[in-house]
Amino acid sequence: MAKKTTNCIWQDRKRHFRLPISFTRYSMTEDRLYLKTGFLNLKEEEILLYRVQDVTLKRSLGQRIFGVGTVCVRSSDLSVPHLDLVNIINSKAVKDMISDKVEDAKDRRRMRTTELLDLDGADRDGDGIPDYLQHDCD
Repeated sequence: MAKKTTNCIWQDRKRHFRLPISFTRYSMTEDRLYLKTGFLNLKEEEILLYRVQDVTLKRSLGQRIFGVGTVCVRSSDLSVPHLDLVNIINSKAVKDMISDKVEDAKDRRRMRTTELLDLDGADRDGDGIPDYLQHDCD
């Protein structure tokens, strides 16, 4: 069986003083975000974009001076619930791109999550429809 290949749409390395002198590499395809670390001992982690719940940007004073930032990705993935893209260039643009690709991935899978403000009796049977909208046909 042939493995489906997808093109890398973004990649960068963790930077020190804006220089890419690190063995930590980040990349993103249309449906996944990757973290690769190590030189001799390699480790690769990935997050499916449709599982991403929140994307935030953090920039300390030192990061702003060197023109880098940290994009924090929180997901529902059990193996990688939190992934930080540390000291990347164009961090604001990367954060926005990840957010857009997450929405695209959710749209392709027809996934939408809803936030319920009042969970007390809103949907007791767990079918996704509030109980007050359902009529008993018995």
